[in-house]
Amino acid sequence: MSRRYPSTIAGPVEHEFVVSRSRFVTTAHPAPDPAAAEAVVAEVRRRSWDARHHCTAMVTGVLGDQARSSDDGEPSGTAGVPMLEVLRRRDLTDVVVVVSRWFGGVKLGAGGLVRAYSTSVSGALDQATVIRRAARTRVQVAVPHADAGRVDNALRAWVARHDATADDTVYGEQAVFTLWVPLDGVATLEAELASVSAGALVPVLGEERVVDLAPS
Repeated sequence: MSRRYPSTIAGPVEHEFVVSRSRFVTTAHPAPDPAAAEAVVAEVRRRSWDARHHCTAMVTGVLGDQARSSDDGEPSGTAGVPMLEVLRRRDLTDVVVVVSRWFGGVKLGAGGLVRAYSTSVSGALDQATVIRRAARTRVQVAVPHADAGRVDNALRAWVARHDATADDTVYGEQAVFTLWVPLDGVATLEAELASVSAGALVPVLGEERVVDLAPS
């Protein structure tokens, strides 16, 4: 059985949640590393400078093995960790969430804060497009320009059927197609290429890498 990898999100989303007159605005943003995550946090702080708190949680790394969180002045354990737990439950990585809170004058208590921060993050992630990730093998094939359009159509259809993905085609002396293919699909791809080219096209196998796949 192939290894499962955490997913990520396709782009930034924002969600607003109000409870007992306190306003919680969550920004969820892709972040490929901690430095990128911190840059997002800094931008939210700049943009929402008048909020009392900017609580954060981030998970990064292909395996989701780097994590940080901050309560930013809220009682210890009532914001950052609950936010981080939402990311963990959803099996996400390379993402940062920032919840900016404007205090409404009514104290929520520890339990109320945990629920508010968790709910706010969940609401933002419900709006996000989730991008699956999986290990795929690189397969490249060079095609004469005269045949590129026909082969391109065949490869696009094959990718859609086999949970693969493709890079942008590179045009030089020939058109070079790069596909990221499940290892158990390589033989099927070779057969497809042989069929559309009367055996003239021979794919070249390369490295294995964890890649983003189209949303399911």
